Amino acid sequence: MIFIILCIAACFLAYSNGANDNFKGVATLFGSGTTNYKKAISWATVTTFAGSIAAIFLAGTLVKNFSGKGLVPDDLIQNPVFAISIALGAAITVLLATKIGMPISTTHSLVGGLFGAGVMAIGANFNFAKLGNTFLMPLIVSPLMAAVLSFIAYIIFRKLRKKLGVTKKSCVCISENQASTRLSGSELSMQAHKSIEVTTCEEKCVENYNGQVLGITSQSVLDSLHFLSAGVVSFARGLNDTPKIVGLLIIINTIDIKYGMIAVAITMAIGGLMNAKKVGITMSKKITPMNHGQGFTANLITGILVTTASIHGMPVSTTHVSVGSIFGIGTASKKADVKMISKILISWVLTLPIAALMSALCFKVLESIL
Repeated sequence: MIFIILCIAACFLAYSNGANDNFKGVATLFGSGTTNYKKAISWATVTTFAGSIAAIFLAGTLVKNFSGKGLVPDDLIQNPVFAISIALGAAITVLLATKIGMPISTTHSLVGGLFGAGVMAIGANFNFAKLGNTFLMPLIVSPLMAAVLSFIAYIIFRKLRKKLGVTKKSCVCISENQASTRLSGSELSMQAHKSIEVTTCEEKCVENYNGQVLGITSQSVLDSLHFLSAGVVSFARGLNDTPKIVGLLIIINTIDIKYGMIAVAITMAIGGLMNAKKVGITMSKKITPMNHGQGFTANLITGILVTTASIHGMPVSTTHVSVGSIFGIGTASKKADVKMISKILISWVLTLPIAALMSALCFKVLESIL
């Protein structure tokens, strides 16, 4: 019975994770107009699932970290109620954020869940030092690093583009204006005066590039690289997030890790397909307008950072890194929406305490029932 409850809680967390996180890897594809929402979420689902399966072979360290080992005594880790409380606390927090379209970190929620359930169970014996060094520092540093690197990369790529002779295409909109009607005598006569208006219409314009690279049109090269980089980010997210959730399942030795990875991967994919749109629009449209090149740059930096962190067992947040990268691009282009970024930062600050409170309450209730 307890095993079934734990599996349901872990799948609930995986679903919430997919709903909030799956679109983040392809947000720049949609935001830059490279592709539509349906194609973007399909590409994200396939590549995230591939990353989840790859985690079976590449991300064992993260499984151990998110089982709570080193934060709390081993006998508490063996208590299924502890893992269930963490999963429920994190899942509720992530799902609430998803409903209001805020891109928060499942990693951050899990850390809050570990903290809340751990302190509720053992109080001052909780290893606060490891919490700060192993979990909180990478979460704080990673978005700052992503913002700085994407800012620098964009400047470098822009200079390289100009050196290769690749230029942006101009975009104009031509519209027909109609003057107001005129009344004459007892009869109603309508006389329309039409004029042509030409504007730059930046908001509606999809910016493309002229020129060739190795005999191939630069726009085709860029779009292909953009899709590839988006796939890398989604793959890295699956690689980084799946073992964190599976870490909650290994306290019961009756389940093989690889089957846990597969179950989490499937549930994560379903969550993304069904509930990712609100957060996707926030990431794609509300942080900063971006063109194809800017989107590619943000994705490239995010993919490199998250993949490197996954291989080295560092629990960074794909959310923090991807938002940091997009904001870095917005800063470089001077088009970032600071108000929206402020709202996202507030949601990040609230994530840990809300998840901690939820998991602490779940632990208190479940301990008295189970």
